[in-house]
Amino acid sequence: MPRVLIADDEESMRLLVARAIAMDGHDIVTAEDGAEALEILTREEGAFDLLLTDIKMPVMDGIALALAVARDFPRLTVLMMTGFADQRERASGLDAIVYDVVTKPFAVADIRTAVADALASRKMD
Repeated sequence: MPRVLIADDEESMRLLVARAIAMDGHDIVTAEDGAEALEILTREEGAFDLLLTDIKMPVMDGIALALAVARDFPRLTVLMMTGFADQRERASGLDAIVYDVVTKPFAVADIRTAVADALASRKMD
């Protein structure tokens, strides 16, 4: 069962995405911002298959989180989401470490497909 860490500062979005992804049988852990997500990753030694993070968050945004993950947990696949075009542009320079950026608002089917595709692309041994 793939483990997915979801980081989003909007509780309603975090819960929606968690419920949608759980429909596919994934083990879900959530964080309210990038700093909390990084704490969880560090505590659990990166034992996740996918990080799904919003880009624009307080404390530590998704870009900073993705950079930290690339440094500390290079095998972890990162999928980002944002409702802001300028934030999507910021992520475009991270192609080497970010699998994709999903634009909000999205349908439940869209996020489930994006997660399935990202998980299928995982870096294997």
